[in-house]
Amino acid sequence: MTTAGEGEGTPIPAALNAVLLVCAMAACAGCLWLASHAERLAIQVLAAVVFSFVNNTVFSLLHEATHGVLHPVRRVNDTLGRVAAAFFPTSFTMQRAFHLNHHRHNRTHLEQFDYFRPGDNRFLKRAQWYSILTGLYWLFVPVGAVVFALVPGLLHRLRGTGTRYGEQTGADAYLGRLEAAPGGAIRAEVLLAVCVQVGLVVALDVSATGWGLCYAAFAINWSALQYADHAWSPLHVRDGAWDLRVAAPVRWLFLNYHYHRAHHRHPHVPWLYLGRYVDPEVARPSFLRIWLSMWRGPRPLPAAVEER
Repeated sequence: MTTAGEGEGTPIPAALNAVLLVCAMAACAGCLWLASHAERLAIQVLAAVVFSFVNNTVFSLLHEATHGVLHPVRRVNDTLGRVAAAFFPTSFTMQRAFHLNHHRHNRTHLEQFDYFRPGDNRFLKRAQWYSILTGLYWLFVPVGAVVFALVPGLLHRLRGTGTRYGEQTGADAYLGRLEAAPGGAIRAEVLLAVCVQVGLVVALDVSATGWGLCYAAFAINWSALQYADHAWSPLHVRDGAWDLRVAAPVRWLFLNYHYHRAHHRHPHVPWLYLGRYVDPEVARPSFLRIWLSMWRGPRPLPAAVEER
């Protein structure tokens, strides 16, 4: 949602974004090579850890593209977004559909994975929760993209339309968005992602171990932040997020992604300027505190909480 004054004095840093994307992808490629060819396990693990951060830079630029603020020219914005998505790997069109849906439903009953609501299946709730914390959540994205590309009707059957499962997991609302999405574009983007991944493996002689280490580390790093910036926050569509405190170098690598409340309130402001929109009078918990608290599992929905 664009608000008054949004975009004024906050031009899209197109050249900087392009340079960052090229550098981050090159760094990812270097980490994949090192994790595959280093003789010492410690070096392989270090390469995977570095990969988990620089691929989050690529993801942050993909996130900018979903909001149309990676580049001011729409065609260039989407092209760069497709390239960035290939490093996730996923489809840019799917990612945009899901992410914009997230902004519509943030902290509503469809996105309260941190609370047990009346009637919830607690086993399913915990399974969702710990799949986020352990990085398993990431796996559903590339697998889901491939499944949609090959057998689009299968995801429709997984929606759980009109069921408690479909509502509790958000599957009905999210997978339903794909019915209006251009299937041809999604299939082409999935093919692009496959080609990019195969190209990296072949050109750099990436081993299964090296690839697995890098993407496992990325899955855990990426997945942890995807709900730490929302867990226990107000049940409000725009205000239901945190501007998390984190070490400055980490925030830089994530391109201010931790300023997530500012982003939800001003989704069309490029990452470079989000610091201007952080409200100093609103609580800013540390990422580490929220993340550690998440390991205790979902909580009962507070009786006094009112959805707005």
